[in-house]
Amino acid sequence: MQYFFLYLLLINAASFALMLVDKYKARRNLWRISEACLFSFALLGGSIGSLVGMYLVRHKTRHLKFTIGMPLILGLQIICIICGYMYFFS
Repeated sequence: MQYFFLYLLLINAASFALMLVDKYKARRNLWRISEACLFSFALLGGSIGSLVGMYLVRHKTRHLKFTIGMPLILGLQIICIICGYMYFFS
């Protein structure tokens, strides 16, 4: 179980960092991190880090795809964790 929490910590830190780096690159008109990459990290468990990064640095908050998609991913992940917990520990 501790490896699961370590994984979540690392993937969320990486997702948060990707949002920060993409915001930095957007301001300086540099090559950007793809939206597919940002969503992939969220789907792999980094949705909390992505959401915190989005709203902390105000990045992608005007894009409907992100303002709806990231919370939706988080909600689905929470449901999966609850269902998995109920299945394995009931």
